[in-house]
Amino acid sequence: MSHIIDRRLNGKNKSAVNRERFLRRFKAQIKEAVSKAVKGRSITDIESGEKVSIPVKDISEPIFHHGKGGVLENIHPGNEEFIRGDRIARPQGGAGGGGGGKASQDGEGEDDFAFELSREEFMNVFFDDLALPNLIKTQLVGLEEMKTVRAGYTNDGTPANINIVRSLRGALARRVAMAAPTMAMLNDAEEELDTLIELDDDNARDIREKRQYLHLLRERLACIPFIDPFDLRYNNRVKQPKPTSQAVMFCIMDVSGSMDEQKKDMAKRFFILLYLFLQRNYEKIELVFIRHHTSAVEVSEQDFFHSRESGGTVVSSALNLMSEIIKKRYGSSEWNIYAAQASDGDNWDSDSANCGRIMEEELLPYCQYFAYIEITEGEPQNLWYEYLKVHERQRHFAMQKIRSASDIYPVFRELFKRQSASSRVGV
Repeated sequence: MSHIIDRRLNGKNKSAVNRERFLRRFKAQIKEAVSKAVKGRSITDIESGEKVSIPVKDISEPIFHHGKGGVLENIHPGNEEFIRGDRIARPQGGAGGGGGGKASQDGEGEDDFAFELSREEFMNVFFDDLALPNLIKTQLVGLEEMKTVRAGYTNDGTPANINIVRSLRGALARRVAMAAPTMAMLNDAEEELDTLIELDDDNARDIREKRQYLHLLRERLACIPFIDPFDLRYNNRVKQPKPTSQAVMFCIMDVSGSMDEQKKDMAKRFFILLYLFLQRNYEKIELVFIRHHTSAVEVSEQDFFHSRESGGTVVSSALNLMSEIIKKRYGSSEWNIYAAQASDGDNWDSDSANCGRIMEEELLPYCQYFAYIEITEGEPQNLWYEYLKVHERQRHFAMQKIRSASDIYPVFRELFKRQSASSRVGV
């Protein structure tokens, strides 16, 4: 008799294969639900699951059933009101058709089918149109910053790394261990000499030999070196990834009249990607939202994405405000500073040059990474060309032009890839 053991990693009464098939079949409805959820969610809770409802009409399936069989002759009654070609008027109120809005004593219906998307399923749907590789979906790789730490002691090293206390302690232990047998023999010989002297017999020869033996033992003890090259110990130092516990993420967005809701939505998805990257590298993350037109102000996330205030464009006001916030709240070396700026690139010509100067002199020296995205379908604006000069000189400044949601990922391609030790950037 054969036994079949099911070792598939499925929970009780669940089928992962059927669930994946279901998600593929109703991908359009699920994707629409995820898009609505992203618009209504905060950046910080983007990774939680989502409850999805699918209309009953979308999940109904055709079925096979047995016919009546045989030869049937049906007689259908005619009507006295209409003939072929007549136009039938739309029913009034609830006088027919479907849905008059009033209660009825007959008929029945079904509720929409609802189910929960897991965290992984939600993130897969969210990343679907960003063309992210599967590796990036599961684990976003960040920059590693190395630091030198002490790792015990070693027998070899440079004189500058010698540990005096440890070396002297080892030398003392060695001298005690090497002198212990000789000291025991010396103590025994001294007791024997005292005994011979107390007897005061005719044993001058024995006393003389015993004293020579004691002198030999003392010379042997004196030959033990105070410190030997074997005793030297050096401080050992190794490099290991620096534990970074907290980070701050600056989100800067242009809210001038040319930034419509579609552009703001693409900017939000860009900020979400950066937040997910940071969340996998830091235990504590703070978000700072700065919106600007002719003036800049720090706002909440709700106002950042949904406020209707607009005006002209002076980008330097936002950069100056970010510099002030860094000096007041995040000036210590414990904070790892990241920033993302989203704009359509339209700015005053005189102000664009000022933005490049502020970026290089006041912001980038403190930032781990700064990303600029220009959301526009046309040609690059003047701010793009000014930032391009900064990009050529600063390796941790990235910039990319975005025309649609599918163009968001190229900005992160350089950010997420694992960098070599020679190109690794750290502040």
